[in-house]
Amino acid sequence: MYQWYFKRAIDVALVFLSLPVTIPVILLTAGLLLVGQKENIWFKQLRAGRHGQLFWIYKFKTMRHACAPDGTLLPDAARLTPVGQLVRRYSLDEVPQLWNVLKGDLSLVGPRPLLPEYLPLYSPDQARRHQVRPGITGWAQINGRNALTWEQKFAYDVWYVEHLDFALDVKILARTFVKLWKPTDIQAPGSATAERFTGNLPHAP
Repeated sequence: MYQWYFKRAIDVALVFLSLPVTIPVILLTAGLLLVGQKENIWFKQLRAGRHGQLFWIYKFKTMRHACAPDGTLLPDAARLTPVGQLVRRYSLDEVPQLWNVLKGDLSLVGPRPLLPEYLPLYSPDQARRHQVRPGITGWAQINGRNALTWEQKFAYDVWYVEHLDFALDVKILARTFVKLWKPTDIQAPGSATAERFTGNLPHAP
């Protein structure tokens, strides 16, 4: 079955085949961030994977750890550095997640892994996005990314789960590379990054 065997083999093979390109990209991005931010450039965070299992995701850090006088973090727009904006624009901050692919936490293609605190906020249909291994890129990412509402993103995720096959993954990867050359939808409308999901169930805050 493609979802469980062939897909995983393709993920691992593509990661290893891409190393001659991705290693220089990682070194260049790390150098830019070290010079531009002058602080820790690595970011890790707990995310929810397949069946809601938690794992540490690895990315490049694109925002400074800057706080207001009361000790609370400044808004994303105030902490996002110029070099961080450049790195995010071309999705270079996502490249370290290839390590997550090798570990089996992620696939190259799948619904994006989100914060564990979102798990109780999904509707039963939205929760179906966790039936497959999450991905670095996905159907929602090539169809609007952060310009979409959460409800639209989850609808795309569930559609992907229902239609998952090899040809669809190839299509998503191809369109992802096109978007890397012409980046769009990096920011949510009115926000420097993506807005937080607050739920759509009656008990959600």
